[in-house]
Amino acid sequence: MSKILSRDELRKVVTKLKSEGKKTVFTNGCFDLLHVGHVRYLKEARKLGDILIIGLNSDVSVSSLKPQRPINEEAHRAEVLASLEAVDYVTLFSENTPHELIKSIRPDVLVKGGDWNKEDIVGSDIVSEVHSLPYVAGVSTTGIIEKILNSKESKH
Repeated sequence: MSKILSRDELRKVVTKLKSEGKKTVFTNGCFDLLHVGHVRYLKEARKLGDILIIGLNSDVSVSSLKPQRPINEEAHRAEVLASLEAVDYVTLFSENTPHELIKSIRPDVLVKGGDWNKEDIVGSDIVSEVHSLPYVAGVSTTGIIEKILNSKESKH
């Protein structure tokens, strides 16, 4: 079975998993240029439960949040994330926040990275457990893009 599911498919899977006593963990993001910070973060998130679900911002959602992005299209981003051992399921959402998705699937644990305060994490009003995991210092998608642009400019 594919790890990339529609919202309806995912809701059914999560309902079944929870009935089996599995603890579901949810995180979300754009994951535009996958880097070591993402990989470490997802491994840590996975340790907080039995099943890790990623809500992936669609191309429409990313472009409304971040100018001139995404770099990689949603199908490619989803496939790369689904290939990671720590990730059990990936689903796309087109809204600016995953609130409706979280409300729909009702995970047990909600995880975000870095500078998020637990009470500010979208969906914290729905789940029973919320975690904010630290960033890997000096690694970000924006930083990678800037490095590429600067190296290109320095060659001209």
